[in-house]
Amino acid sequence: MLYSFRNREPIIGKNTYISEQAVLIGDVRIGDDCYIGPGAILRADYGAIEVGDGSAVEDGVVVHSPPDITCKIGKKVTIGHGAIVHSSAIGDSATIGMGAIISIEAQVGAETTVAEGSVVRMKQIVPPSVIVGGNPAKVIRQVTKGDKEFNDYGKAAYIDLAHEYLREGLKRVEKNP
Repeated sequence: MLYSFRNREPIIGKNTYISEQAVLIGDVRIGDDCYIGPGAILRADYGAIEVGDGSAVEDGVVVHSPPDITCKIGKKVTIGHGAIVHSSAIGDSATIGMGAIISIEAQVGAETTVAEGSVVRMKQIVPPSVIVGGNPAKVIRQVTKGDKEFNDYGKAAYIDLAHEYLREGLKRVEKNP
């Protein structure tokens, strides 16, 4: 569901799938070829949210921008199920694991993976091309070629899924008596 607030309304790019159960409020700008899953909430009532082309915001993710700040989510970013993002920047091709928390004004570098359930603390800056985990999130190691290939596969799968949902549509199934 898309909602206008303070005369600002969501803008959706081409070939982007937005679930009917997702909620987008205010100044939310979604790029092309994105996937926004069921139960995702992108709330830009105080600030703004930008989601770059080819990104996936999976089921149950909450994204909220702090007052007067634009939460910039780069291109081909994957934000895993149930994550909370309250950051100012997530770099291109980053992966945010399921249930991770990216706190107020934190920054995650390009091609970085934040492990499932990790906490990137307020104003923490995570460098590019690393894997971080824990609470608070700490660098575990550099991203390998294998990590990049795995992440690229997942990102392409969500772009393909968004296109298929748009092409095929979802058909509501009534409960059988």
